[in-house]
Amino acid sequence: MKLLSLLILTVVFSKGCDSPKNQNMDAVVLEYTANTRGFYQQISIKNQEITVSNDRDNNKKLVPKKITDADWNELGLYFKETKLEELAQYKAPTEKRFYDGAAIANLKITYKDKTYESTSFDDGFPPKEIKKLVDKINSFVKKE
Repeated sequence: MKLLSLLILTVVFSKGCDSPKNQNMDAVVLEYTANTRGFYQQISIKNQEITVSNDRDNNKKLVPKKITDADWNELGLYFKETKLEELAQYKAPTEKRFYDGAAIANLKITYKDKTYESTSFDDGFPPKEIKKLVDKINSFVKKE
């Protein structure tokens, strides 16, 4: 009986309450923003829906689109790989945004009422730690 109790307690405590495996995508809001002087794009993902805005002032009514289950699950996998507490410390691999060579991009994640924000990076060239997540977010938007 002691062995069984010990085994159950070990399993319960080894999983942890806030481990990445327990991160619930329903409690997540992902916001990716890219902008320059003449370009603006904000992609927001929440509750398996995506909205895309090209209007800095948000005057246009946004129509959310549903994300397929397969894409939602893939996005969830990439989210779970993201270390939220370290998001602000990731370094951008390029610096084209400093001379208008690329739009300035930013990733903001709200999870369980806490907001995590990346440092600025070049649109299309995110830090390697969040590259899969950012690329998946951008894959939902048709490039014009």
